Amino acid sequence: MRNVRYEELLPHQIVAAREECPIAYLAIGGVEWHGEHNCVGLDTVKANEIAIRCAEAGGGLRFPPLFYGENREAYLMETNHDPEGLIKQKYALPAENFAPGYMGRSVQEQDRAYIELLIHILREIKSLGFEVITLIAGHYPLRQHASAAAEWFNVMCRPTRAWATSGYELVRDIIPTAGDHAGAWETSLMMALRPELVDLSRLPEDPEERLIGIGGRDPREHASHEYGQEGVAAVVEAITGRAHEILGEMRG
Repeated sequence: MRNVRYEELLPHQIVAAREECPIAYLAIGGVEWHGEHNCVGLDTVKANEIAIRCAEAGGGLRFPPLFYGENREAYLMETNHDPEGLIKQKYALPAENFAPGYMGRSVQEQDRAYIELLIHILREIKSLGFEVITLIAGHYPLRQHASAAAEWFNVMCRPTRAWATSGYELVRDIIPTAGDHAGAWETSLMMALRPELVDLSRLPEDPEERLIGIGGRDPREHASHEYGQEGVAAVVEAITGRAHEILGEMRG
């Protein structure tokens, strides 16, 4: 399999890949609680692995993923979905580490800064000769930020086109259970993409015991490598299909 990781390639390899298919893939996410059984970087790791498979399957290159810069006081399990402080306890961290204002800027300022960061990255990728830029938001709320950045970029930086997706919303018609937070869907994707980063044995054996910070179907019952493979294949096909459709539209 050819290497599609932009940062690992020699200049002549980049030119050849870009001339064959000028599509760039960029995974964005962060670090966030995804249950006791998943790595905290799941969102970005998941999106990055999908980006790699998209480039391998449909051409183009995967740019280095973005783990940092997102809003840390909104849309986050540790801050917005932990009223009893159970996640903080699991992290062995005091509640004040996540108190409002701990980032030193407002939620709105953090949102704006992140959108500006994405626009900066989009401009950089455009300068490197790519015609279509696909932002894959592993952390679902970031699709809104990515879409806002892409919309601005598409007005100001024609003819290059950027677009954003989280993947799961593209396959809901064929996999109705796609999309969750650390439940059967995301856990299964990780079991297919990076199985060494999943440990279901860390979850309580008692099916009646509450799972902390997990949304969606219970991964103990419904997560599997096979379900993950089905999900990965469907998402990769959907993303590459849309990216090539955009490229075709641009070229008339």
